[in-house]
Amino acid sequence: MKTKITILETSDVHGNVYPINYGTNLPQSLGLAKAASLIKRIKREQSNVITIDNGDLIQGTPLTYHYVKNMDQQSNPMIEILNHLEYDAAVIGNHEFNYGMATLKKAVSQSNFPWLSANIVHHSTKETYFGLPYIIKSFDSGMRVAILGVTTHYIPNWEKPSHIKDVHFEDALHATKRWVRYIHEEENPDLLIVSYHGGIEKDLSTGERTEKETGENQGYRICMEVDGIDVLLTGHQHRKLSGEINGVVVVQPSFNGECVAKVDLELEKTSDSWKLIHKEAEILSISEEVTDNEIVNLAYYYEQEAQKWLDQPIGRIMGDMTIADPFRARLEEHPLVEFINRVQMHAAEVEISNTALFNNTARGLPKNVTMRDIVSNYIYPNTLTVLEINGEDIKAALERSASYFMVEDDETIAINPEFSTPKPQHYNYDMWEGIHYVMDIARPIGDRIVSLSFKGEPINKEKIYKVVMNNYRAGGGGEYRMFQGKKIVREVQIDMTELLANYFLEHKEIKAEVNHNWKVVINGKGHN
Repeated sequence: MKTKITILETSDVHGNVYPINYGTNLPQSLGLAKAASLIKRIKREQSNVITIDNGDLIQGTPLTYHYVKNMDQQSNPMIEILNHLEYDAAVIGNHEFNYGMATLKKAVSQSNFPWLSANIVHHSTKETYFGLPYIIKSFDSGMRVAILGVTTHYIPNWEKPSHIKDVHFEDALHATKRWVRYIHEEENPDLLIVSYHGGIEKDLSTGERTEKETGENQGYRICMEVDGIDVLLTGHQHRKLSGEINGVVVVQPSFNGECVAKVDLELEKTSDSWKLIHKEAEILSISEEVTDNEIVNLAYYYEQEAQKWLDQPIGRIMGDMTIADPFRARLEEHPLVEFINRVQMHAAEVEISNTALFNNTARGLPKNVTMRDIVSNYIYPNTLTVLEINGEDIKAALERSASYFMVEDDETIAINPEFSTPKPQHYNYDMWEGIHYVMDIARPIGDRIVSLSFKGEPINKEKIYKVVMNNYRAGGGGEYRMFQGKKIVREVQIDMTELLANYFLEHKEIKAEVNHNWKVVINGKGHN
């Protein structure tokens, strides 16, 4: 007797439902409305289908932001959609915490499916925080499939402490070992799937490390060190991956609902047990799918209200604050970055600030600014934190940012692959305001800051300075460990998008300008 099991995985959907770019409202091939057509068709054509969302579902678009800030008395639209599609389970991702625990708990309570994360536990009792570490799904054939959920334990390095109060994140690898052993001993399943909101830290085929060993992504080690796993569903890195590691099928389905991961398994009954005889994984693009009208209708009210909010005019720009080349906007001062830093300093009442240009889709601000322009440029629900740090910390942070660049043999400037592979991390390059500094990127990494001053005086490595930055960076996110554990002077508990909008509403017109407080050089000289 033979039977087949099909696993469908979405991951890192980040609030995308409609196939549009919110910055322009132009069509874009992404979102659950198109992915739903693919999922529904496969469920119609095949029996024994398991559907799992691997995390980072409820945050990421103006739709979800507007819902949380203005419509949270209604049901969460992302949960309504997964309920409609009859998902079997979802895994807690790191961005599930971004809007606070109350929003997350409400989403979990509205779900017709369990949220899994075996390694997110109560600080005191060590019981799983969101209920179930795993589920068993049974089929008519008598086959029993275990699904274990695990989340990257690196979340405390990014998330606001108030959002994860009373929560402990166990090491994902260690928790997986313990729970896989428990499941086999107590449940004796025919198949065991691990859905891990984390990624692969090494090359699938060669085993060569592709990123620094931080513990953020442990997928390769999980496959190599944990016996008894048949399938590892991954995410978090926003990559398209399919293959095998140590006999374990591994997949990762990109992000924003651009793709769905599909794993086909064939099993044969031998005496009183099932044997896995074939396994195959693939990444399915949703680009050719039609938009599912049922999903569109489920989110329609939320979307219309969000679109009205996005089109609100809030101010004007005098000059040019648009971005033609995002790389150039990091290599030389740009009015948008300087404006964000100045708003941060204004809100926090300090004289030094840092911020990043988060991704390469930021288009800057046009002459007439709406909320759409704000949220398409500042894409995260960050708040602000003022830290007391010394001059040595400032220098170390600038050296971390300076490592973003590398110089090619022909003296052209490129991006250090550590910031682009396997996952783009442009958000980990900061630009500062309030200090003056020069980065010579021809020098070795860690020794590139050749000039650093504050108010005309060299920065004193032992002197304490107050610096405002977003909460992600203040927690050490992006390998800025020099900020971890530093004294918090003030927290501005208003999202940056609101602070930027309020600044426009107060001042009406903003001048696009830069003050040339920093520059990048090569061997002491300018660059082309």
